[in-house]
Amino acid sequence: MAAAAKPRIFQTEQGTPIFGVMAEFATPADIYHAAEKVRDAGFSDWDVYSPFPVHGIDEAMGIKRTRLPLLVAVVGLSGAVLGFGFQYWVATQGYATVVQGKPFGSWQTFVPVAFEIGVLFTAFATLLGMLIFNRLPRWHHPLMCNERFLKVSDDRFVIAIEATDPKFDPQAVRTLLQKAGATSVELVEDK
Repeated sequence: MAAAAKPRIFQTEQGTPIFGVMAEFATPADIYHAAEKVRDAGFSDWDVYSPFPVHGIDEAMGIKRTRLPLLVAVVGLSGAVLGFGFQYWVATQGYATVVQGKPFGSWQTFVPVAFEIGVLFTAFATLLGMLIFNRLPRWHHPLMCNERFLKVSDDRFVIAIEATDPKFDPQAVRTLLQKAGATSVELVEDK
């Protein structure tokens, strides 16, 4: 059995770890085409940052659909079934009580509570699933220390390729992004 490969750690000449390479693009069309080139080059740990949503960028990046809706549906329906089942057990076995003159186990009285428990489970599954799938919370992000990146919220378009990517090579990434039409490419340190 082969030993797992150690992750490569890139550092600057001063010994500071490298987070990745960041490239700035002039227009949404430029970043869209650059995203296609980065995707086609086989990178997996990278992202696009833009001041507004760019139509079709998910496809250009090769992002697959999230599994969050499936998780939310399963947990929400499980919560509704659990709420319904618990009420049915209480009404027929645990503490049999005639409600509104209906027979024991009459399902109509269980619907509101089962619905509300389903909604509660769905809300928690959505929140926790989103946090887990997005690897949040992240209290610090190295890009937030970069002055050029902070202008993304105004009018900049940025692609950042992380050093954790198996194909990462600082010089090769710089060349790829420059060929893709970047107006500026710089190394981002992990401070």
